[in-house]
Amino acid sequence: MRDVLAINVGGDAPSDMTDFDSSEPAVPSSAVLVLRAAVAAYLGRYRGQTRLHTESDLRIYLRWCTDHGIDVMAAVRVDIERYVRWLQDVRRFQPSTVSRRLSVVVGFYRVCVIDALLPNSPAAYVRRPPVPAESPTLGLGHLQFEALITAARLSGNSNDFALVALLGLLGLRIFEACGASIEDLGEEHGHRVLRVRGKGGKVVLVPLPPAVGRAIDRACDDRTGGPILRNSLGRRMDRHAASRRLGHLAATAGIRMPRMHPHMPRHTFVTTMLDAGVSLRDVQIAARHADPRTTMRYDRARKILDRHPNYILAAYMASGT
Repeated sequence: MRDVLAINVGGDAPSDMTDFDSSEPAVPSSAVLVLRAAVAAYLGRYRGQTRLHTESDLRIYLRWCTDHGIDVMAAVRVDIERYVRWLQDVRRFQPSTVSRRLSVVVGFYRVCVIDALLPNSPAAYVRRPPVPAESPTLGLGHLQFEALITAARLSGNSNDFALVALLGLLGLRIFEACGASIEDLGEEHGHRVLRVRGKGGKVVLVPLPPAVGRAIDRACDDRTGGPILRNSLGRRMDRHAASRRLGHLAATAGIRMPRMHPHMPRHTFVTTMLDAGVSLRDVQIAARHADPRTTMRYDRARKILDRHPNYILAAYMASGT
């Protein structure tokens, strides 16, 4: 097991996955080779960021099996249910995170069955945790979003306006925004566009409204190549630097939130479109959601607060309060 976890099967291993206890029991080399082949076969189904994220989730399961002395290829249903309980009770992950990481385990064992490495999947009948119909991440309100855009536009850091525009006005995911380069800018049928590499390595052309184009030009600063978004050292901005900049901008704009998550502007992109009267189907296309139910989760979270009975009661009792 130690050898399997140590190999780089699709990207850099997380920093907390590289050191292992030397007291772990040795595993016959043939078993290691089988598991290594199974992991490679499963990850080979994915590309780009999806592959990296899937590998990260799978490593967590492999590490958990190592820590608990479980042979991955001999695991049974009870073992996987214990893993789910560990994700919920010890790591305290959100239900959506637990469901996603369990789906990686289910997919891994399904491929093992397809490749005849196992007669049946031990994860086939594991109960998945219920995921709330609404998204746990709330977007910004209209006035909050306007305040954030204003703070970014007036910021002395030319990357701030481009960051907010890419996330909140184009609806890019954080890895898409940070991965965008000047070479990805171009024109198509009279529209200025940005070539975006999304999940699974899919490439789409996203049109740039004039305000977004100006924000990008300001960040590019007459450069002809390299990343659009840069950190304080002049290198490509990563999600951590982006989170810090968004937190600073939120504080400057007077937005009261315990934590400004990079997904909030994208969430706001979806809910603002719905508020503007754009159809759910068109919003799904703009957000590049594979399943319309994902878009609907954003909408439910917004409506739950907008239509909360507390407002009805307060209005009804307004004469006496």
